Amino acid sequence: MIDIHCHILPGLDDGAQRIEDSLAMARLAAQEGIRKIVATPHHMTSRYENPKQFVLEKVKEVNTELRANGIPVEVLPGQEIRIFGELLDDEERGLILPVNQSPYCLIEFPSNHVPSYAERLFYDMQMKGLIPVIVHPERNSQFIEQPDKLFVFVEKGTLTQVTAGSIVGKLGKKIQKFSLSLIEANLTHFLASDAHNTTTRPFYMAEAYSVIEKQYGMDYVYLFRENAELAIQGKTIYKETPEKIKRKRMLGLF
Repeated sequence: MIDIHCHILPGLDDGAQRIEDSLAMARLAAQEGIRKIVATPHHMTSRYENPKQFVLEKVKEVNTELRANGIPVEVLPGQEIRIFGELLDDEERGLILPVNQSPYCLIEFPSNHVPSYAERLFYDMQMKGLIPVIVHPERNSQFIEQPDKLFVFVEKGTLTQVTAGSIVGKLGKKIQKFSLSLIEANLTHFLASDAHNTTTRPFYMAEAYSVIEKQYGMDYVYLFRENAELAIQGKTIYKETPEKIKRKRMLGLF
């Protein structure tokens, strides 16, 4: 398995704090069958800035420690970028780091709304060859209340990534049901952990894939796994035609 969203680098954000935490997370990931992890420290939040070169250096340090400790996991570079209007300016300055230096950029929205400039920014990103990936849309209250907004993004080429913990119900039934609705409507393209530690926010990847297999069959498991592999290689992912979430489906959320 490949995990494209994880806070495993030590001391950069609210994820791992020490190298010992990073190693513990990697050991837990290996137990679940995860062999590659994209390190995605928060970037451009009110608390954290982790520019590209800084992340690349930290990834090298952690991989050295993983090899020294015989842990069969490789860490790849990335960022979880909080959406901001000057993103493309920073990309030109060499500060932005997509997933494993591919075109795929993990973009985080505020939890309670969708910024009005996002659609234009994502269009401009795509014109420059970057592919925006909205992370954990299932946790955004405006998307939950107005799922057609997410449909519009996806219809215009934006991708999304749901969190394994959401799929298995760790964030509550409402978010779990919405996450499954996103899968059913072809409105999400990646499954990732967003793991921060080994206790309160671990990986849940194996458990989430089990839920997806039971609900939708192995085809969806293969799709999410293959898309993670394609993303780190910078290749075109698989995606089905998006659909609007039907009102009937939404009524089960509230």
